[in-house]
Amino acid sequence: MKYEYQEKNPGNSTDTNDQSDKPYNIDSVSQNSRNDSPDEFDRHISSCKPKPQWKIARQRSLRRRIAAILSGGTVLFLLVFLIHNFRFGSVQPVPLLNEDWVTVSLLPENQYSRPGIRINQINAVVVHYVGNPGTTAEENRSYFAGLATSGATYASSHFIIGLDGEILQCVPMDEVAYCSNSRNYDTISIECCHPGEDGAFTSDTYSSLIRLLRTLCQMYHLSEEDILRHYDVSGKSCPLYYVEHEDAWEQLKTDVFS
Repeated sequence: MKYEYQEKNPGNSTDTNDQSDKPYNIDSVSQNSRNDSPDEFDRHISSCKPKPQWKIARQRSLRRRIAAILSGGTVLFLLVFLIHNFRFGSVQPVPLLNEDWVTVSLLPENQYSRPGIRINQINAVVVHYVGNPGTTAEENRSYFAGLATSGATYASSHFIIGLDGEILQCVPMDEVAYCSNSRNYDTISIECCHPGEDGAFTSDTYSSLIRLLRTLCQMYHLSEEDILRHYDVSGKSCPLYYVEHEDAWEQLKTDVFS
């Protein structure tokens, strides 16, 4: 490619460096004879020189490899995430069980009964009995709430089921309740009221317990083996009736999944 030089002042006969009749190659153009900046000049020159085919092919191959790696990594991440959530469940979908058969009556946040410590994953549900024959769900909830001021001990439960089958939720399901010893940090706890010293539940209490266990197992993808007694965690005789009557405990778990 050649350019023709045109003199800015063709009428000036005194110019001794008249090059108007001399064609010249682009390689002979000096940077100062153009109005381009240094960077623009370099890009202009570079654009006139085609890249070798081997370099173009290598760049295309590299782009394809990067795209394949990113695509494969995204698919792998999504697959692992879905498998993890399906197998282990999670603390969500909800911290509160907003059902018309559950009354949400949360304890005040305090270090003795509702410390506000988050649970990262729910792996089981632990069943308890209150150990105070004839007491109601509300009375046991009031005892837990009173610990905020008395500081007598550390105790609470996510749910309390009363003698008539009423269910109170005292602690969100994504927070720790002080009820199940070493399993406080990955389980949901249920305290059940009972009329007698033997710890046997009323039919209403039993029915509500089955309903609540079934709902929680569905929410957190739990199996029959994930329903525990306090006894299974620490060896304490709780819930008493279902420690002393293994057949009744096995029937209870069967009823949940029947």
